[in-house]
Parts: sequence; C-alpha cells; structure tokens
Amino acid sequence: MGPSASGKSTVGTRLARRLGVPFLEGDDLHPASNRAKMASGHPLDDEDRRPWLAALTEWIRATAATGHGGVVACSALKRAYRDQFRRTGANVWFVCLMLDREVAAERIARRSGHFMSPKLLDSQYATLEPLEADEPGVTIDASGSAAQVVAAALRAAAQPGP
Repeated sequence: MGPSASGKSTVGTRLARRLGVPFLEGDDLHPASNRAKMASGHPLDDEDRRPWLAALTEWIRATAATGHGGVVACSALKRAYRDQFRRTGANVWFVCLMLDREVAAERIARRSGHFMSPKLLDSQYATLEPLEADEPGVTIDASGSAAQVVAAALRAAAQPGP
C-alpha cells in the first residue's frame, strides 16, 4: 500500500515471487470509468472506489481460501479500506511504502504508459492515512532500491507478532 510511485507494483511483484504466491496488480480491477477519471486529473471518491474495493476484497477472500495467500499492490490509502480487507477473515498484513512527495513526483515524471495523472499526487498524500499501531504490518521507506525495500519487508514479516 502507499501513494502513487512508491513502488507498490515492483515491490509487490518481487515479494510474490519470493514468497511463491499469486500477485494481483490492484489497478487492473479499476473499472474503465475510474481509469478515465484519474487520467483526466480528477481524484476518485469513495463512491468511485466502491466497486474496486469490492473486487479487491473478493480476490483477497478467494485467495486466502486456497490456503496459500497472495500479494496485492493497491493504494489502500484509508484505514476504512484496509479494515474492509481485514474483515475477509484472511490474515492480511500491510506493507506501507512511504515516499517523500517530491521523490514520488520525480518518479511519476519519469514513467510512461500509466493512467494515473501526476496532478493527483497531492490528493493521494492528503487522503493517505498511515498505518496505525493496531494494524498488522510495517511502514517502509520506499526511497531505496526495490531490492532494499523487498528485503526490509521480508525482514519485518519474519518478526514475531505481538
């Protein structure tokens, strides 16, 4: 989870490969109307996100039912969204990738072919509700290389829980 350009897709893909579990690019579940809205520089609201969150929640539920788990890359900016994922009964654990807004803007400027408008970066940071102490997961500085971020996530996941 985290704001745009924090490395969610790259880190998520690598984590899934290392863990030997399925990977889902959460952006793939956005309806075309959401993609068009974001591409035009308009942030999504909770009503826009409702079908996307439902699809993510169902994927988490179905994947957990296999007993093998999985990795999802998605923004999950609000606590309410993360709570919805946790209500699936799956053992959901979050990796929050945090990045200075300026670094995120530089990364967005360098990428091509992504529907997310750079204009939406400020709205993502304004919406972001960081992980709270009672949420299972870890917050990682995502300014390093993907390999460094993956290693930090795996180290944190290996630590015994409370």
